[in-house]
Amino acid sequence: MNRRTSALRALGWPAAAAAAALLLLWQHTAALGLLCRLTVREAGFLLPAPAAQTAAAQPEAETTAAPARPPTTAAPTTEAASAEARTATPDDIAKLSAQAKKTDTGKKIGSILTKTYTTEGVTDAAGVVRIKNLCKTQIDPAALLQKKADLTVESGKPCVLIFHTHTTESYQYLDRGYYTAKVPTRDNDPSRNMIRVGDEICKELEAMGFAAQHDTQIHDAHYTGAYAHSRESVLALLKKHPSLQVLLDIHRDAIQQQDGTKIKPTATVGGKKAAQIMIISGCREGAVTDFPDWKQNLVFALQLQQKLETSFPGLTRPLFFAPRRYNMNLSHCSLLIEVGSDSNTLEEAAYSGRLLGRALGELLQDYRQENA
Repeated sequence: MNRRTSALRALGWPAAAAAAALLLLWQHTAALGLLCRLTVREAGFLLPAPAAQTAAAQPEAETTAAPARPPTTAAPTTEAASAEARTATPDDIAKLSAQAKKTDTGKKIGSILTKTYTTEGVTDAAGVVRIKNLCKTQIDPAALLQKKADLTVESGKPCVLIFHTHTTESYQYLDRGYYTAKVPTRDNDPSRNMIRVGDEICKELEAMGFAAQHDTQIHDAHYTGAYAHSRESVLALLKKHPSLQVLLDIHRDAIQQQDGTKIKPTATVGGKKAAQIMIISGCREGAVTDFPDWKQNLVFALQLQQKLETSFPGLTRPLFFAPRRYNMNLSHCSLLIEVGSDSNTLEEAAYSGRLLGRALGELLQDYRQENA
């Protein structure tokens, strides 16, 4: 202030007048700043949710689908900062792991073997995309990758639905090479089961400006009939939100050898362990009927696999193409995705959820630009 007053006095201003002028200028500047902040707040601009969410902030399991969250306007950050946020361990998961180290002293039942799936069982490939084809139907992945998915992304409208037919599937808390009876393979706690992985996917999508629906109902209270139960929920949401096109049923796998050893599909991304992801896409063949547009789903599956492997090499297992339908005939971009297995840790699965959300957002961005 003294330097500015001196400058005005050098121009011939009396000392008192110079000080009064600067005080008036400061008051106007402060008022203008307050007005700008109020205008931005009233306009509804939102900051993105924090990358790490504590257990207290986790949504509880609901009897109805969670409402669509509006797309957020991400604060300007560098890709390096975003990557660092994705690799950070959420506070609640860190506390859960620390607690398990103290309390889980159960007897070892069997070993856990870490494995990275690359080319095992691969029948077809195109660039970074690898496929394990169990169908009699032959496919040309390179030609299919040249096609466009039947997808239109409209700004401000939810286009993605995340749901979980086997909602209560859960993970290990510790990475120690064996499992005990202490850690359940099913859990109703939404911060520890598949809902948590879905939350991580949605947070990444919303940070990129895409609205997403997350159905947090427990569909496997009775395991038999879980797919029929989740189908009812998805149909109700499609009726309520016709803009939904990308329907992802997020599960986790369970892989066990005859000697009781469990397999943990794992990749290393950004120096951190991640649960490997397997995309499942089906076809109409044999006993599988009422799936006339299966090839549309496969086009989208191949594009998502390509985006995941390009952004995060090694994250995916070979795409599983088999005579399956599940609920994939409800849209042309409907897939079942396995995030790790019951031998991966919750931290690894949550991390993969964030990576999946990022890659999916990048794919949606391609279509939003084309259809803008």
